[in-house]
Amino acid sequence: MNKQRLLESFIEMVKIDSPPLEEAVFAAYLEKELTSLGFTVIVDDSAPETGSNTGNLIAKLPRFPESPAPADVSSAGIVLSAHMDCVEPCRGIEPIVENGFIKSQGDTILSADDKAGIATILEALCSVVEQGLPRPEITVLFTAGEELSLLGAKALRPDLFEQDTPCFVFDAGGPPATIIVGAPFHYTFSATFTGKAAHAGANPEAGTSAIQMAAAAISALELGRLDEHTTANIGIIEGGRETNIVPDTCVVVGECRSLFEERVKACCDDITAALEAGAAQFGGSVAITWELDYAGIFYEENDPLVCKLQEIARSISLVPTTAFSGGGADANVLQAKGLRPITLGIGMENYHGLDERIAVGDLEDNARFIEAIISAFAG
Repeated sequence: MNKQRLLESFIEMVKIDSPPLEEAVFAAYLEKELTSLGFTVIVDDSAPETGSNTGNLIAKLPRFPESPAPADVSSAGIVLSAHMDCVEPCRGIEPIVENGFIKSQGDTILSADDKAGIATILEALCSVVEQGLPRPEITVLFTAGEELSLLGAKALRPDLFEQDTPCFVFDAGGPPATIIVGAPFHYTFSATFTGKAAHAGANPEAGTSAIQMAAAAISALELGRLDEHTTANIGIIEGGRETNIVPDTCVVVGECRSLFEERVKACCDDITAALEAGAAQFGGSVAITWELDYAGIFYEENDPLVCKLQEIARSISLVPTTAFSGGGADANVLQAKGLRPITLGIGMENYHGLDERIAVGDLEDNARFIEAIISAFAG
């Protein structure tokens, strides 16, 4: 690993604007870098579906040396994955290095989420290729629109990968060698309450307030952290037209999440019941639509893939840890695309905030960890 090159590459990447659905310039940069390493690169046709100005970037590098894969290694090799987009405000980022950390000037995010993942993947690949080290077949997957509910991953063709190909998604907090063994099922809902409009001053008795229905429903709900692995939230409330009109419509949008499918479905049922009761209390109605945003993902602590990653980490003096995530990542979707995906920590801190930062040492350790993963899966 070339530490200086890694730092300079990461700083160069964060200066490239890539908000969700505007990743094309960054994708072109990455395509050039991967092509120079010998990868065959394609950009898929997902852009019309996602609304991005680019598709997902998919690159392949053959096994080296060109001998059959050992019996305990997937013949399809491995997939290294991260996402190209970053949350706003992410335009005009000016990174600074201070006291061993990289951060922004403070008026933007840093975009370590997920350019630290991308930079360390590329540095590990550079090191392996330059030294002519053994490697499995490597597929690099850089997705678009991840920050918009995993749009790019959802739009991937389901026949791109061989079944159960190990896939490492570098996109979580925690130090390098943090292994995310569980992430939640995520359901979202939209509820439209319908009442009856009337003049609020002259004849309020003739009206039925949709906002009042929504308020009654929300007040009956248990929100926030419901248990260790389950949460619920109301995120948007919109209703009414004028102060002098009893509101006849109100829209409430929210979500619930849980690591366990039965628990999240019970939470959905509880929310539905509360919404319907709130409408009925005032003689109105409510139309509710639910959507599974993404399925949960779960690994047992003794899963062979988890154990192998722990062994790899220890071999380079990293301390492996396991953790659960309250949010989703591309791994949640990629499990339905034929892969065995697992999300890994990369050392980013305070991501999605203006005080986002990453330690230079964590950037280096993550690149070392990826090199070691490549070596281990080369057999």
